[in-house]
Amino acid sequence: MTYTTTRRRVLQGMAVGTAGALAGCTVGAPLDDVQVAEPLNVGFEPSLAAAKPVDVDRVAADPRDIPKPITRSKPATVPVELETREAVAEIEPDVTFQYMTFNGQVPGPFIRTRVGDTVEVTIRNHESSAMAHNVDFHACRGPGGGAEATTVNPGEEKRLRFKVTYPGAFVYHCAVANVDYHISSGMFGLILVEPEEGLPAVDREFYLGQMEVYTNGAAGDEGHHEFDFETMAAEDPTYVLINGEKYAIGPQGYDEMRVRTDETVRIYYAVGGPNQFSSFHAIGGVWDEVYPQGSLASEPHRYVQTTPVLPGSAAVVTARFPVPGDYKLVDHALSRVARKGALAVLRAEGPANPDLFDPEDGDE
Repeated sequence: MTYTTTRRRVLQGMAVGTAGALAGCTVGAPLDDVQVAEPLNVGFEPSLAAAKPVDVDRVAADPRDIPKPITRSKPATVPVELETREAVAEIEPDVTFQYMTFNGQVPGPFIRTRVGDTVEVTIRNHESSAMAHNVDFHACRGPGGGAEATTVNPGEEKRLRFKVTYPGAFVYHCAVANVDYHISSGMFGLILVEPEEGLPAVDREFYLGQMEVYTNGAAGDEGHHEFDFETMAAEDPTYVLINGEKYAIGPQGYDEMRVRTDETVRIYYAVGGPNQFSSFHAIGGVWDEVYPQGSLASEPHRYVQTTPVLPGSAAVVTARFPVPGDYKLVDHALSRVARKGALAVLRAEGPANPDLFDPEDGDE
């Protein structure tokens, strides 16, 4: 897929002020509307190399790309194919970065299983890769979650079989040396293990993943951003991203999270990290149900305004959006939204609901 015209036009005109407005916060006028005196840049030499040609136009996973709920009553063997691939793509227009991915997307593909299933993993490292990769499944009982057994050099392929024995939503990630570097470059995803009785039916399901990116530039600096180990050690990310790109999901990007106002919605939210937890919040509502830590064997929390999601963990949340409009899904550490990119937008479509929400139109 390629960038939509909307995504490029909107993001190129978006800065701190407009990002804050998207999050429901007012932080001042858009920078594009402010005249900055030229002398401020006198003697300044950009430290970034020019943006590189991209290998792929999109790394942001489609939030709708989820296998259908499991209806069978017996365990089965679930084949999973993962290709590890390193690729240059844009974090935002004119800002490139060397990602590491599972199947060319961030987060990696959503894997759906049921308690008692056997997962049969085939992992391939693309021959163009420069590094070894592997996968550690938090749903796997076994050394390293399978990391050692799945370590593949460029051009190699390996297989692993493991049984899933407990329900929940679990992160998987690359776990070679410099594991934090690989996760921060995009190598994480989610495996769902449904309980034997399945999950309650909902109308829509979506899949999102949050991560931090540490580079040698500031957010918005045009050019090619190299990974920076010092800023990672200091846990001072350049970007905090949902689905791998700045403001990727919503009308400002890939407008793929659309629901009707009478529908129930379930969101699977994985946090790869590698270091910071998320305070997952929907501006304009609450989570009707939250399974903290993705713990589907526990009773859900009800009517939760903001739920913490630890790095290397997940949350499963359900909600309704009975009033039409755009709902911003954010990390409520809001500087990450306004300045570093952590925003997705869900659009609810349907008739007005003045019994719940009746804004004045300004007429006398």
